Amino acid sequence: MPPATEATAPQPGDSYVQSFARGLEVIRSFSTAAPQQTLSEVAARTGLTRAGARRILLTLQTLAYVESDGRLFRLTARILDLGFAYLSSMPIWNLAEPVMETLVEEVKESCSAAVLEGTDIVYVLRVPTHKIMRNTLGVGSRLPAYCTSLGRVLLADLPEEELVKRLKASRPRALTRHTVTDLDTLLAKVQQVRRQGWSLVNQELEEGLISLAAPITDRSGRCIAALNISGQANRTNAKVAQEKLLPALLQAARTISQRLA
Repeated sequence: MPPATEATAPQPGDSYVQSFARGLEVIRSFSTAAPQQTLSEVAARTGLTRAGARRILLTLQTLAYVESDGRLFRLTARILDLGFAYLSSMPIWNLAEPVMETLVEEVKESCSAAVLEGTDIVYVLRVPTHKIMRNTLGVGSRLPAYCTSLGRVLLADLPEEELVKRLKASRPRALTRHTVTDLDTLLAKVQQVRRQGWSLVNQELEEGLISLAAPITDRSGRCIAALNISGQANRTNAKVAQEKLLPALLQAARTISQRLA
């Protein structure tokens, strides 16, 4: 994880605590690809000196957010407290979960809710089925917004200038032979989502995976999250998805939105 550039990095001061920011960078350096790291690896991923990385790791270890065997460091389950603090502070997820469970029972496909963060979507709630293809996804997982149904619904709520900015920053690349990477085509697809109020993405994220998404809105009509259903394209093609899954998804999204209001 490269450090922020000099031109964009916030400067230490009364409103910015640099040591705290560096601690968060150390936490974020751990991932599926790097579940455990040496001191040198943490320093390289965060742009910190070895001494700086060591101080932060030892502090996190003292607070029980990190553990070590003397060489390798890894996060502990206590780090989940930070994420659960967000989930428990947002009543939307308590309202959404029973609706999502009912939806999954009705359509027999997995259901997820996500929010937009930068150029990614972040899963905040997930009700899977036994049929789900990608079993590594869970709360806190991130995916590119440009090639996901959830992402396109969330992007569609942005002002046009901000939408273009985020799509460019995404640097779209082909994840499958179906992935749309051309900026103008992506803009057109997001604009279509904005007009119709829902999104369908067919095998752009993963071969064989089709998904539908709809917005969850607050009382002002602003899209604060998105809800989706995903399944196997060889069992549920685009036509079947729109005819049989979309009505139930739209109703579930409306129900959650109405409960929020």
